[in-house]
Amino acid sequence: MSIARKILSNTLWQILGKAIVAILSVAVVKIVTNYLTIEGYGEYAIVYEFLAFFGIAADMGLFTIAVKEMSQDEKKIQKIIGNVLSLRTGLVITTVMVGVVAAFLIPKYQGTRIPIGITIATLTTIFTILNGTITSVLQTKLKMHIASIAQIIGKFAQVGYMLYIVLIAFPKAVGAEATDLGFYHLLVAGVIGNLVMLLITHSQVRKITPLKYEFDIKLWKEVLIKAVPFGLALILNTIYFRIDSILISLIQGQTQVGIYAVAMRVLEAFAIIPLFFMNSVLPVLTRALKENMEKARRIIMYSFNFLTAISVPMLVGAFILAYPIVFIVSSPEFLSRIEEGFYGSDVALQILMFALVFQFISTLFSFVLIAINKQSKILYINAVGVLLNITGNLIVIPIYGFIGAAVTSVVSQFFIFAVNAIVAYKYVRYNINITTTLKILLSAVLMGVAVKLLHPLSYQIAENAGVLLLVPAGALIYGALLLLTKAIDKDMLKLLRK
Repeated sequence: MSIARKILSNTLWQILGKAIVAILSVAVVKIVTNYLTIEGYGEYAIVYEFLAFFGIAADMGLFTIAVKEMSQDEKKIQKIIGNVLSLRTGLVITTVMVGVVAAFLIPKYQGTRIPIGITIATLTTIFTILNGTITSVLQTKLKMHIASIAQIIGKFAQVGYMLYIVLIAFPKAVGAEATDLGFYHLLVAGVIGNLVMLLITHSQVRKITPLKYEFDIKLWKEVLIKAVPFGLALILNTIYFRIDSILISLIQGQTQVGIYAVAMRVLEAFAIIPLFFMNSVLPVLTRALKENMEKARRIIMYSFNFLTAISVPMLVGAFILAYPIVFIVSSPEFLSRIEEGFYGSDVALQILMFALVFQFISTLFSFVLIAINKQSKILYINAVGVLLNITGNLIVIPIYGFIGAAVTSVVSQFFIFAVNAIVAYKYVRYNINITTTLKILLSAVLMGVAVKLLHPLSYQIAENAGVLLLVPAGALIYGALLLLTKAIDKDMLKLLRK
């Protein structure tokens, strides 16, 4: 198989794997939200949000550096993976232990199930980091289909154990609260799923290279120096995406976190799309920026059009269908009851979808800066974005709760998008076709009108589950409108295929 075909196959397997895992992740949310109360789901969500900070500190960008170093000299794969494995194992054990101690010391978490939950879920974090480390060998060898299969099987194991818990081992009466044991076993399900994934990956990687811990301190220093910029970027990114949930839990409590977390899980399912797309565009864009600036500007314009054409209808559709979407992925308890003054996850989703649009397009300009070796600018922009996000959350969460946090996310994501776009323009002087953008917006609005009109009919057929009919119908209508308005032309599709 040629290198090009291997790269294509590698990418497609990752996309397929992520898609299946995203569907299974929705199943996890559905199971957990139907088993726990809103407050219980808030505790469940905080366990993972809290540990994410310590897990990312253990990552430190070492996966990216490992792939890069092993790709440059495959003869050193055993030495590099052995030392990176030692580094990450030491880092993850140290950081999660700090996390456990911190969880027991936080006054707001005392008397809740969060500290013990975090203690259990540390194993999930450790297994995830170890699996990610040895997966770098598969990435180097362009055998990510193995990692995707392992991830899917692990997710099935998690879902299977969760079903066993809620249906057989610790069933609960309708309207009753789940037992503490039931709650903790939901976290054990995550441990089991990640352990299965790790064991499968480990068995396959050992067929490529021996996996032994190595301790070359000189190599550790070299790798860490290279990894620090990546690590700082990852830490900032994690703070940006996770800090709002932590602050909501500390200021408003777990019920508000539970409402907010459902909307965030929906967003996470889509947030990977621009990264996959721009990872594919990056090599072509980098080459064009060196050889043909006009072609590079066309690539940027078409990429902008593509990401806008994907994200704007998501915003319109989710804004109109937020209520049935939340019903599908969670339980009725999380839905708004405006007449009672209760705002649910559907309201959070409607607001956060605006942030998703800005995040989609901002990814393009971040990759433009990467392509011209100005990634340090991204670090500064993200740092200011994080500061803005934290400051805004501290001001609005005490007053407006999760709604304030959602609005703050939109504002800070718009800031990052705007500054990335301005800085990228300073170096590349790209062009945006306003006419095409307006055609995309018009197509999305008309699709929204059609979906709104069809909604009562779909509800008569299948009630809230009718959203499963409306989504593909809306996609077909939107696609037809894009063709009719010529928002997407043959030249754009041809260039994107290349």
